[in-house]
Amino acid sequence: MIKWIILAIFVISALYIQNRGKVRHSFYRQFFDHSTILAPVNFLMYIFSKVPNQPYIDTKYFADLKVLDENWEMIKEEAEALYAQGGIKASSTYDDLGFNSFFKTGWKRFYLKWYDSAHPSAAELCPKTTALLKTLPTIKAAMFTELAPDSRLVRHRDPYAGSLRYHLGLMTPNDDRCFIDVDGQRYSWRDGQSVVFDETYIHYAENKTDQNRIIFFADVERPLKSRIMEKFNHWFGKNVMTAASSPNEAGDKTGGLNKAFGYVYQIRLKAKALKASNRTLYYILKWVLMLGIFFLIFIRPYMSQIIAFFQKLF
Repeated sequence: MIKWIILAIFVISALYIQNRGKVRHSFYRQFFDHSTILAPVNFLMYIFSKVPNQPYIDTKYFADLKVLDENWEMIKEEAEALYAQGGIKASSTYDDLGFNSFFKTGWKRFYLKWYDSAHPSAAELCPKTTALLKTLPTIKAAMFTELAPDSRLVRHRDPYAGSLRYHLGLMTPNDDRCFIDVDGQRYSWRDGQSVVFDETYIHYAENKTDQNRIIFFADVERPLKSRIMEKFNHWFGKNVMTAASSPNEAGDKTGGLNKAFGYVYQIRLKAKALKASNRTLYYILKWVLMLGIFFLIFIRPYMSQIIAFFQKLF
């Protein structure tokens, strides 16, 4: 009975996530999306959110972030220096679970902070920005990100609703052709200007100009009404999100999830090769695996009762 209650909670939460917002994935894509795994947790985050559940959130709810806007030129100087030496880059190995798929389309990053993980390279190369971040405990993760000319990030939703996303324009085309679209609403970056949005709505980004785009990117803790939920959010960040830490350079910490990702992705590569060579077989095996897991968890424990029921019928 407990298993079925858990399944019902999961299904209801997943359906809520699927129907949240104006822009939606197809049912099939959402079913296999990583955000579905955390649907019950995210549902609680939305219920207890102090800020409106909408794509863009007024910066008045985040007064402590004003210091970033005020120091944007200092942050920009360190980003420029880092960019000039090639420090903002894609990972060369499979050690960035959260952003691995973005590297294929021209997106690059340099971590300044990632929850409780250590990035000595950030303190060394960007001392002023990292020092400023230490005064802002609500910022759980921060990085410089680059979106190259004529590149695009596909539609996606981030998996965890315990944070909100802050963007500060540093070196941008200052052009409406370079934008992010969150639940169908566009925002074009401008140097020295910031925006906060809910990254668990479906969003994508494009840079259709011939100039690069570099911004300061941060995950800010979602303000919550419940102290219990706040404690849970802190626990989740420390024990789960920290495990997704990815290094900039040798000497930076690689979290446990990303260590595992390096091995698991080898299976994913083989699956992609099978999909390319035999698409039908790929989908048959995929559904056999999914249904097999469902059977083992929810059906097999009751097989004797099911058999007895049909024996009585016939």
